[in-house]
Amino acid sequence: MPDLPTPQDASEAALFSECWDAVLAYADLCTSGSTAAAQLGREAFAHGIREARAADSGPVRGTGRRPARLPRIPLLLTSVRTTAAAWEEEGQGHKLDPDLRLWLNSDKAARYTGPPLQRPLALRGLRDLQQADAELLWFTEVEALPLPLVAGRLGLDPAGAAEELQQVRTLFRDRCHRNHLDTPMDARCRSYARLLDAVTRSSAAETPGDLSRHLATCVQCAEAAACLRLHGGSLPGALAGGVIGWGGLAYLERRRRAAEVRLGAGRPGSADKAAGAPEDGDQKARVARNSLLVAAVLVSVLALGVSLMPFGGGNDDLGAPGGTDRQPVADPAPPLLSTPSLPPATSKPAERTTQGTKKPEKSGKPEGEKRHTEPQGTSSPTARTEPGESADPVCRVEYDLVNQWPDGFQATVTVTSAESLDSWRVAWSFRDGQRVGQIWDASVSQDGSRVTATAADYNKSVPAGGDLAFGFISSWRGKNSPPYDFELNGHACAKSG
Repeated sequence: MPDLPTPQDASEAALFSECWDAVLAYADLCTSGSTAAAQLGREAFAHGIREARAADSGPVRGTGRRPARLPRIPLLLTSVRTTAAAWEEEGQGHKLDPDLRLWLNSDKAARYTGPPLQRPLALRGLRDLQQADAELLWFTEVEALPLPLVAGRLGLDPAGAAEELQQVRTLFRDRCHRNHLDTPMDARCRSYARLLDAVTRSSAAETPGDLSRHLATCVQCAEAAACLRLHGGSLPGALAGGVIGWGGLAYLERRRRAAEVRLGAGRPGSADKAAGAPEDGDQKARVARNSLLVAAVLVSVLALGVSLMPFGGGNDDLGAPGGTDRQPVADPAPPLLSTPSLPPATSKPAERTTQGTKKPEKSGKPEGEKRHTEPQGTSSPTARTEPGESADPVCRVEYDLVNQWPDGFQATVTVTSAESLDSWRVAWSFRDGQRVGQIWDASVSQDGSRVTATAADYNKSVPAGGDLAFGFISSWRGKNSPPYDFELNGHACAKSG
């Protein structure tokens, strides 16, 4: 294990604790198991902190200015990525997620370390900001921390923090626009650059059809649109995908959930529930915000998914983790904190807590994104209840098509179990050859059209009448009919409603 740097004061120790939580969350995405995740996290953390301290130690010789660098958390996350790349080169690639290994050996990874003018626009724009501005933007947009908390951490006046954040967003947009114009591009992209700037400034601006078609096929311009459009929720995804690279979407989702857990959102027996607050409405609103966030991320960051357009796009540039999920990392934080009053770092990603989450009700949803549910009746291990029978179903399922683009889609599945569960396995079938690529809050296997999602260690238990939920990203071609024949632990599920 590498020697880890020690915090220089109490405030730095607190920041180190939060940084470690973020590093471990991303390292877990990048590796094939919890032991490898802890090892990758420690190596990357030590390397990244030393890099940050070196950059902050003094001015560059002959310039009188310190070199520009990323804020501490995104710097550490990029250190995870570069450490993983070093593992691949040194023959330790077997410890990494297989999809990450493919990404590391592709041109997509080369963009993040290649010529500066060809690197992702969000990465360049964030690096161009002053450190305090960049920290404010990252903490609020990606780490999803409440603005008053961020203001206190950065020494800002809470009364003026909202205005300060809006100014920083505008400044980030201006930096991205300038960098976009400086980027080498072909004549067609160049001809759309100023029009793209104009239509992304206002939510009321209409996007010409030829520009929409261009954005559907040009990764470079689609990324620029996501950075330039500050309204519509595209900024978190643009930052996560552009700065982190592979696994940006999954990391963003984890940090959103971690922030809610830290604030007590969605916990059984929380203060709101104890006070008699309407639990259903609160939880439904939170889940609705999460669903809208992820949809916005997919629509805005990916090449075929800019929110300007009436259609979405693929997920190649994010390089989302594929195939299977893993057990949460159960490794303690590095021994950085020497102050007894500081809280210990989390032992595993706290965001993995979807058990018991309520699903939001939806209305007025566009036809292409409406919820699909399939009635499946009920079953026992030996016989299924016919649709006309009155027996209560063992489970009910709700399938929600969150977003769809030309060759892929995102969906969530929520199953309500009438009985308490110590573990669960949800199976369903696709009609049109869809293939699941990425899944969260479960592991996945697929045999032909039949897909099986199995509980992760952290969400196996479900109380009687409680919900289990997970989401996935899948490919499709030609037609995308909703899945059917849902089963929970071998019992057929009825549609929710």
